[in-house]
Amino acid sequence: MAFEPGQAVVVTDEAHLAQYGRAFRKVGKSIVVVPLTTGIHAGHISLIRAAKSLLGAYVFVIYQGAPGEPVPEDFAREGVDVVFHGKLATTARIHTGLDHLEDADSIAHDTARIIAAANLTHATDLVMGEKDFELLVATQLAVTSLRMKVKLHSVPTVRMPDGIAISLRNADVPEAQRDAALALSAALTAGAHAAEHGEKVVLDTARGVLEAAGLTPAYLALRDLAFRPAPETGDARLLAAVDLGGVHLLDNVGLPLGVGFKHIEASPENS
Repeated sequence: MAFEPGQAVVVTDEAHLAQYGRAFRKVGKSIVVVPLTTGIHAGHISLIRAAKSLLGAYVFVIYQGAPGEPVPEDFAREGVDVVFHGKLATTARIHTGLDHLEDADSIAHDTARIIAAANLTHATDLVMGEKDFELLVATQLAVTSLRMKVKLHSVPTVRMPDGIAISLRNADVPEAQRDAALALSAALTAGAHAAEHGEKVVLDTARGVLEAAGLTPAYLALRDLAFRPAPETGDARLLAAVDLGGVHLLDNVGLPLGVGFKHIEASPENS
């Protein structure tokens, strides 16, 4: 059967996946890989649409799914070209030297899985979301350190109208703690609005919102965009996680530390 672009042809064999990648690269096409795990939601759709916006490229989705679960029809509706359905076999771990907030071994494994997908497909581009910011940075560091000819594109977090970051984990939060889950994004927003006052005020503000909701964060931290200590003045990332009924929710926002949003236009960098 002839290959038809945009029809989400499903591949379950790694050798077959690599064959598609080699064929497309041989005729000078770009290959954009969107690495997913299980399930699909609006955030994943935004990643696919970002990949589709890279004109002239073929879009590959790496989709683990659940055993026996059919491939979601969303992929075909969004015009994905190739879907790999299954787990990419790798026992490797890629440790990038980050000062981790999430579990270091999980990040190392997920980074290796993404790098394996890029290599197997002969990818020219990767598209990932900013919601898993730590994994995003780890992947960029791996791509850079390994001198890979792959460009990593990041996509802003997709949120519900109430501000909560869309995640498959949200459905697992116990009903009695759904309102408390809203405090995570609220705390980050409050902290971001205190950006002009510096790191301590940002963290104290965010922590105060969480405490008012009866939550103790698994972590609450400010980092620069490479996951190093936050600068006194400049772009930073505020990251936090809470555990609710056995469900680990994480989120982050960007902010201009020491400047504040209302002073950005007046800052020396923009004069």
